[in-house]
Amino acid sequence: MLDPIIAFFERLFTYIGRGIGMLIAWILWPFLAAGRWYRRKGFILRAVVGGLVLLFVVLYAIFIWRVLWIRDLDPDYVTAYNMKGLGINANDQTAVEESTSTTKTCKRSAIVDVTADLIDLNVNKNSWISSTLLYKAGFFGLSWDATPFLDNKASFQRGVQQAIQRTSQELVDTLGRVRGTSAADTDLDRARGRIQYDQYTWYFSLSPFGPLTPTPSAYREGMDRLRAFNDRLESCEAVFDARSDNLIRFVDRIASDIGSTSAALRDRSDLSNAGWFDMRADNQFWFTYGQLYAYYGILKAARGDFADVIKSRQVEDVWETMEEQLRTTLELDPVIVSNGKEDGWIMPTHLTTIGFYLLRVRSNLVEIRSILDR
Repeated sequence: MLDPIIAFFERLFTYIGRGIGMLIAWILWPFLAAGRWYRRKGFILRAVVGGLVLLFVVLYAIFIWRVLWIRDLDPDYVTAYNMKGLGINANDQTAVEESTSTTKTCKRSAIVDVTADLIDLNVNKNSWISSTLLYKAGFFGLSWDATPFLDNKASFQRGVQQAIQRTSQELVDTLGRVRGTSAADTDLDRARGRIQYDQYTWYFSLSPFGPLTPTPSAYREGMDRLRAFNDRLESCEAVFDARSDNLIRFVDRIASDIGSTSAALRDRSDLSNAGWFDMRADNQFWFTYGQLYAYYGILKAARGDFADVIKSRQVEDVWETMEEQLRTTLELDPVIVSNGKEDGWIMPTHLTTIGFYLLRVRSNLVEIRSILDR
């Protein structure tokens, strides 16, 4: 009675074994064919080809080593900064250019320090992945972003860079000048230009043809300019305008920035419910994670720079809640990012999960803005 069932499973496993064998043969065929061609050639040609293959293997080994993990990734990195006591009381602040505004001077800005250190994390403590030649070449011509491996670090770095770019813009437009009417600070303006540099530029380009400044070098210059501004700020040669309306604008811009990321998460979640087989879900997840990782430090720094404003407007409790929610988000660390159905029970939906945390943070930022604007 069991013989037909046993025979069915024997045939099933036979077909599966044949299918796996055919797949392996199809994958190995180009390499076997290349091996046969290689053995038929002369010594000199084989030496040249062997050297090129060895160089290719070594370069890929270095590339894989660089992208396997994020060096110095620490969700509690803000504890290394002394954020307390950075704000200056209104009575202690110095008038600039005969202005009656309450402007913070003669003390380093925590926002600038954290932003510069985030650039250092991206391009010095880690290799900037998106502009490396092998990442640009892709996986046999297929973009790494369309594969399930070796692209998470690049997405994380681009998320961090998104927050850095937004912050550098606000430093130039409002925070680093008096009431937004004075000339832009030269160091901050140069830093913004270098930080906005293309993320995928290598040392050489075919269009336009010629050598180029690679992306990491441009970002390093932006980092140096930020630190030069803070040095000048500490010696009273620059301005950091720590007024409430500047904080309102800064919070508003960050809320808008992560709101755009929330929309991108929603679009990806609606587009695919392939669960663990969605090859682009991990890109969006790690971009979001990187963005929130950066904003966690930047907003913590803003609390130090604008301590007087936050205390006088009685927004400390809401700000504390927002920081706690940001820190909770950084606990997410899935081995494989899954983009399943929201009501699914087999495959989780990590995009919806991080999107939920993202919206909680944005809701707090909107509430903070509302309190400051009263």
